Amino acid sequence: MADVNSGKTILLTGAGGWIGSALARSLATSAPHFLILVDHSERNLHQIQTELAAIPIGVPHVAILGDVCDIALLAEIFQTHRPQVIYHAAAFKHVPLMEMNPLAAVQNNAIGTFRLARAACEHDAASLIMISTDKAVNPRSVMGASKRVAELALERWRGGSCIMKAVRLGNVLGSPGSVVPLFLEQISRGGRVTVADPEVSRYFLTLNEAVKLVLLAADLDDGNCILVPELGEPIKILALARQLILRVGRRPEKQIPIVFTGLRPGDKLTEELASSSETLEPTADGRLRRVNGHVIAPDEFDAAILRLEEDVSARDVGSLLTTLCRLVPEFVPSEMLSAKMERAQAAGI
Repeated sequence: MADVNSGKTILLTGAGGWIGSALARSLATSAPHFLILVDHSERNLHQIQTELAAIPIGVPHVAILGDVCDIALLAEIFQTHRPQVIYHAAAFKHVPLMEMNPLAAVQNNAIGTFRLARAACEHDAASLIMISTDKAVNPRSVMGASKRVAELALERWRGGSCIMKAVRLGNVLGSPGSVVPLFLEQISRGGRVTVADPEVSRYFLTLNEAVKLVLLAADLDDGNCILVPELGEPIKILALARQLILRVGRRPEKQIPIVFTGLRPGDKLTEELASSSETLEPTADGRLRRVNGHVIAPDEFDAAILRLEEDVSARDVGSLLTTLCRLVPEFVPSEMLSAKMERAQAAGI
């Protein structure tokens, strides 16, 4: 990937996160001219900055504590450092938590991405690569819907000088809050292992695979696009739980009980990599396929983003969800969010 990143000034958002920090370590080995690390978590940003500072070769970099939603900060970063390549890993991802905080999910994932993409175009960046998720397909959660809007935010700048790409990834094994660390913790305590439903399945990939796919997308000469990797068959969570129990020498159901707790708000039984209204076509690399689907007219999209900004500013959850449903027609809000919408409409809010 040296031809993409070598000698370039690179901006990495979400640099202290699980995938972001792995990307930072990989980018640091690609001989960049300068690396700009942005994260709104002081702890995470300090940790990755400390790691990069310890690299013997020495990687010129700056750590900026801030939020991609901060328009003034984005302008300062682009005017001061002139990043050429942008990797956008900043996102809120935990589905049940975002169901309880829909305003934050939309502000960070959707509006933040739109503002970053706009700044990249206004300051003549060469490319922007965003990490998306399979949860953006036919979303049942506000997190998934907000990431679908983030994809549309990149598509909105189609035809501009900055090439924008999104890569839909599945669940990254071992990431904080994911099932594997949870199951291992439950097994270590000798207690029950909790699985939502016997039929729940997810696409999985390792952290190393995720980073390679993102860098592969950056290297792909395919213009503005949403990309889907070949992830194989989804894995049933129940089978994964049993495998982990067996790995530590215990017997599932007998020595370690497995308890079904029901789907959490916003969760789906199965995830998809593309919707029925989208088509997939091959790219120059067999590991990635290009998604073709509906594109919203720029004026229409800008108006919807403005409405979302107003909804967030007014703390109007009912209007926010209504706007999201119009912007992402395939979004079906969870029962919890639907109840919020109904209460807001009944109150005339």
